[in-house]
Amino acid sequence: MQNSAKSMYALSLEQSAQAIKVIGNKTTVLLQGDMGNGKSAIGYMLDAELPNHTYFYCDCTTKDLGDLMIPKFKELDGSDCVRFATNEELGLHVKNNPIILNLDELGKANPSVKNAVLRVIYERKMGSYTMHPDSIVFATTNKGSEGVGDLLPPHARNRMTVVQLRKSTNTEWLAWGLNNDIDPSILSWVKDTPQLFHSFEDVKEPDDNPYIFHPNQQRSAFVTPRSLETASNWVKQRDKLDSNTLTMALMGTIGDRGALDLMAYIKLMDQMPSRDDIKNNPQTAKIPSSVSATVMVVFRSVASMTKDFIDPFMEYLVRLDAEAQAMFANGVRHPKYQHQSIVMTNAKFTDWAMKNQHLYQADKK
Repeated sequence: MQNSAKSMYALSLEQSAQAIKVIGNKTTVLLQGDMGNGKSAIGYMLDAELPNHTYFYCDCTTKDLGDLMIPKFKELDGSDCVRFATNEELGLHVKNNPIILNLDELGKANPSVKNAVLRVIYERKMGSYTMHPDSIVFATTNKGSEGVGDLLPPHARNRMTVVQLRKSTNTEWLAWGLNNDIDPSILSWVKDTPQLFHSFEDVKEPDDNPYIFHPNQQRSAFVTPRSLETASNWVKQRDKLDSNTLTMALMGTIGDRGALDLMAYIKLMDQMPSRDDIKNNPQTAKIPSSVSATVMVVFRSVASMTKDFIDPFMEYLVRLDAEAQAMFANGVRHPKYQHQSIVMTNAKFTDWAMKNQHLYQADKK
């Protein structure tokens, strides 16, 4: 019941960023979510939204107690004492301006580091340093169910608000990818393959989703939003790499099944004209060389039909073979087709339909 409630109310990246933005100067939010899903990147989101703050990133996995603060001898009231100088990554040296501090991968930190940052988490202080009152602190950790070593004791969690971060959907990631130079072929593959963004907690058996991480099956590589961005870097260089090299690189980035499926998709994508090319150059736009790519063009066009696309698409359609034209006719005639009125009331379509009634008849057989 507890796990299902957490899943029901788990937050998106945007919701989490907003929560941290409004409460982070008083309460530390601990983001707990799947690996590679953008937990750390929330710091950059906040940095962009809060230009008067300075962003500091502290990778807790790389620190030991002595890395956080070191003794510095000082004379105070005529007596010798020790004052501690803090690590620059904590941002505590900034006195007059607010900061954003990301205590990343807190759950994997050494126990001494977890204890050392408790005062930062709860009081916004460490040693003799005090943060600006508008400073924001948040932390990240992976799910304990992932089995990658994240553990925080109860007294540490009690100083924070623990927020479950859900995985992004493929649609949400597409919106990000369009603004971050992700290769179009990967965007198209993601659009057509929503299971790439499913959580292992929603899968009964590991083999039910061969693309993603699963703690009960050893996979040296798998699909996450992070690894998809890396895959995009490889795919962008595909004109400089042979097919074998690119395939091997993708297998080492997103896993065997993901790499093979993406490579098949890339080969089809390279045969397909873009939607804009069909719209702007219907008489010269590329005709796919394979049946599979032709099918993809037809279904893509049916699914994304708009009033300003139907005219040029009808000019392009007549250049395809009869089977592809019959497939289009069958698709738009389906009673639940959402764009049916756009197609059926178009003059070029009605003219084409009158001339190609034999395709309808063939389709009924």
